[in-house]
This record gives sequence, C-alpha cells and structure tokens, in this order.
Amino acid sequence: MYRMNDDGTEQLVHRTEVIKNNLNPVWEPFKVSLISLCSCDEDRKLKARRVSWDCVNPKYKQKKRNYKNSGVVILSDLKLHRVYSFLDYIMGGCQIHFTVAIDFTASNGDPRNSCSLHYINPYQPNEYLKALIAVGEICQDYD
Repeated sequence: MYRMNDDGTEQLVHRTEVIKNNLNPVWEPFKVSLISLCSCDEDRKLKARRVSWDCVNPKYKQKKRNYKNSGVVILSDLKLHRVYSFLDYIMGGCQIHFTVAIDFTASNGDPRNSCSLHYINPYQPNEYLKALIAVGEICQDYD
C-alpha cells in the first residue's frame, strides 16, 4: 500500500505477506498509524498495488472484447482507532494532579551508598530527582 505524496511520488506504507498459487487470496489484517498512512490527511489518495504471481499476458486484453481487468482487490474492512495524546486529554478538560512516590525499600540500596539509585549526593541531584524535576516541570503548568 502506498501513500500519494503532494509532489506526485509514492511512499510505501505497508507491505503484506506474499500469497502464492491462490487466485482469491485473503491477507492477514494489519494496522498502520494514520500519520504513516496519510500524514493525518483523511482525503489523501492511497494506492494499492497487487503483484500477481499468475502473470497475465498483455495481449490477452486484445484477444478478449469484454476484458475489463485481471482482478479486483477489495478492502473489506477499515477501522479508524484514535489514540489520544496527552494534550488531547488536557484540552478535553481532563484534570491532573501530580503525585510522587519513591520506593525506599532495602532492595534499592542504601541512600548513603554512592552505588544506590537513591544516593543523596550533596553536590548534584540523583537520577530519580532529575526525572522528577523533568516530569514535574511539564506537569506543573497543567495541575
């Protein structure tokens, strides 16, 4: 399956499994993100290309008066499943409350030992504190 780009070029979006020796193949269902499929443009044209292992001679069309095509591929089912982003939830009115819990069980090591993830260095924050600050600075504007 190909996405048609604005400049007329084609971009491969999905390649199905190969089914040989079958004139009526049925492919396994697959999932493609909307951004990969059509750059979130629901009006963007797509192109399905079926490579047939049972080649038809182009002269066959000249011999048959009622020849229309060598087959039709039918898209039998299409489901759009929206995956909401963090911003979608916030803009939809979702309220968040930032809560922090740190596991200080003995299995995580003694916070006085420099090998522990909980080590309290007097000169710089540990990895836990760096992560909390990074997440907290983003969430504070939405709380």
